[in-house]
Amino acid sequence: MPLVSLKSVLEGAEKEGYGVGAFNCHNLEFIQAILKAAELEAAPVIIQASQGAIKYAGLDYVASLVKVAASSTFIPVVLHLDHGTDFVQVMRALRAGFTSVMFDGSCLPLEENIALTKKVVEVAHAMGVSVEGELGRIPGTEEHITVSAREAFFTDPQEAAFFVEETGVDALAVSVGTAHGIYQGPPEIDFQRLKELKEKVPVPLVLHGASGVPDGDLQRAVTLGVRKVNIDTDIRTAFVLSLRKTLAAAPQEIDPRKILGPAREAAVEVIRHKIRTLGSSGRIKEGFLYKTTPGDLP
Repeated sequence: MPLVSLKSVLEGAEKEGYGVGAFNCHNLEFIQAILKAAELEAAPVIIQASQGAIKYAGLDYVASLVKVAASSTFIPVVLHLDHGTDFVQVMRALRAGFTSVMFDGSCLPLEENIALTKKVVEVAHAMGVSVEGELGRIPGTEEHITVSAREAFFTDPQEAAFFVEETGVDALAVSVGTAHGIYQGPPEIDFQRLKELKEKVPVPLVLHGASGVPDGDLQRAVTLGVRKVNIDTDIRTAFVLSLRKTLAAAPQEIDPRKILGPAREAAVEVIRHKIRTLGSSGRIKEGFLYKTTPGDLP
């Protein structure tokens, strides 16, 4: 089926009270793993590409691979730009056929973040594409964006409500205690702040840096209004550990399929676990035609 918008998928999640996994892709095997896991779990899925992935694989390659994957499945697939940091980059993603884009202006003053995000929303919505905004900075490193714990600040609920009203974004990434990359200690999510954000913000909330967050905390975040959950590091870790294991056991192996295949399957299992944790497993039935008009649910 054709790619679908983020808004349509998240409206379904909001209606039924579950979270949708947003899994970063880096190459063909990651895309295949994400789609296979979603099919096995009968779950809607968001395949997202960061600036680093686009630089590595190429924008058109990523878009084409995901479009081919989506065309062969009954699963609703969103192709999402993760952490787009400038207007030109977002426009390129729109031209390439992404059905959702994130404009990350979180490092900018509020007024500038609002102005640029609003500009992205105007163009994207005219094309039927959803927009995720971000308010509040998330510590750690996501590609080349690094935020120290001292620089990071949590999202203010009142400010978030104002931001959404002014920009018209379809989803909002919030900072409530998660971090990009590998945690040095247990993450401490501010669930009270998350509850207040849900009460004041009229669009679905997005949790970045969810790799390494305990299952129970992810499930609690979903009950408090988080609908899109970003997972990257956990998949990378499983993939690379499998590669190392295979090469250690067979150091003379030169067939990349025999090396990458097991790694792909390791990624599938991690993704399936995340899908079940978020409650999106079993939400899609084979043969079900998912409407692609933004905001239009069956």
